[in-house]
Amino acid sequence: MKRRHPFVIHGWVVLPEHLHCVIELPPDDVDFALRWRLIKMDFSKAMPLTERRNASRLKRGERGIWQRRYWEHRIRDEADFRAHMDYVHINPVKHGLVKRVADWPHSTFHRLVQSGMYPADWAGGFEESVGNLAE
Repeated sequence: MKRRHPFVIHGWVVLPEHLHCVIELPPDDVDFALRWRLIKMDFSKAMPLTERRNASRLKRGERGIWQRRYWEHRIRDEADFRAHMDYVHINPVKHGLVKRVADWPHSTFHRLVQSGMYPADWAGGFEESVGNLAE
């Protein structure tokens, strides 16, 4: 899907009931909706059908693992980019899944530590300033 509809993953975290990401589309492309539809479709096909689905989802042929909408935000500047990257990576701590960001394996945090963007011990506990961004 990324080859047909390219984008760059800057930050991503997958949690048990939701995910957050910071992605960048090519300069002449603003079709986030297409990418999310394809990501959800490909992921859903790979997962066994075990979740409960209400009548509306059954009628539409939808899986029960995704919310119908997503929140899109255009990054304004470097400070906004850093704030959203921090928010993505602090989420497992914020939701009480781990005590340290480094303990959550389903995240780009580990790759970003290797590249030098974050120190390995960044956000050993919940930082209040990061929790102020809207979910």
